[in-house]
Amino acid sequence: MDKKLVHNLLFIAVVAVTGMVVENIYLLQIMTFIGINTLLALGLNMLMGYAGQVSLGHGAFYGIGAYATAYLSGTLGISPWAALVCAIVLSVAVAFVVGRPTLKLSGYYLGMGTLGFGMIVHILFREAGSITGGASGFVGIPMLTLGPLSFEGGRNYFYLVWTVVFGAIFLCKRIIDSKTGRALAAIHGRENAAVALGVDAHALKLNIFMFSAALGAMAGFLYAHFVLFISPDSFGFMASVKMVTMVVIGGMANVWGALIGAVVITLLPEVLHGFADHEMIVFGLILMGVMIVMPQGLTQGVIERYARYKKRA
Repeated sequence: MDKKLVHNLLFIAVVAVTGMVVENIYLLQIMTFIGINTLLALGLNMLMGYAGQVSLGHGAFYGIGAYATAYLSGTLGISPWAALVCAIVLSVAVAFVVGRPTLKLSGYYLGMGTLGFGMIVHILFREAGSITGGASGFVGIPMLTLGPLSFEGGRNYFYLVWTVVFGAIFLCKRIIDSKTGRALAAIHGRENAAVALGVDAHALKLNIFMFSAALGAMAGFLYAHFVLFISPDSFGFMASVKMVTMVVIGGMANVWGALIGAVVITLLPEVLHGFADHEMIVFGLILMGVMIVMPQGLTQGVIERYARYKKRA
């Protein structure tokens, strides 16, 4: 049997069994948040790790997905599943409008451009109080249901989130292993050479930017209907920093690295309660430490160290 298929089936089996044996609601909620963060990291990893494009404002798409479904389902009474489609379409449309001029930049300039976009959206979340609830937040988001099945914040929601994560991982792997994935690798390595060979670099970067925004909106939808309350602070600059940290710590250009990064960043606040007032400093130190010790991220770093250990043994 193909080794990749075995790894995928093993991963699915571990998640499925975990959902069945864990009775503690708090632990199930933590693992659900890990799944939501994995979606965010997957999308940003496709953009940063594979396309080589820096984004410091991806929390905006996370917020657009959350606020769009909150307003449509909570205020207008539209079905949350229809609101999901609208949220993704809106995020992709915004990504197209923003990415078309912004992705012509590169390096620090691109980072600053996406940072500015994220800050503007965050301000809109705060100031558009009639739609978003302003700084006080948005309440009254309905729980998800599907026929007789209710997705309350327990086991059902855990399986819903991780089913979406499985689908996102499968889709990302298909893109990476396709002609598009090889073109992305070429752009990341030598963009000018790729363009000379006929690759439409700007169109490809824009498509991946929109795909990443769609995953961010999906994560926002799942987050909003999980916590049933959202506020602008959940989608500000710190949210974007956490996304970048997840990608870098787990390992860029590695689908499983997104999962590892999400696990680390989700569990860290639970472990470091005493550093709540210095969260930015802690994340910065962790990011610096990983970059120094394992510049390719935890996933690749552990694999390389294990390979060297086996060679010496």
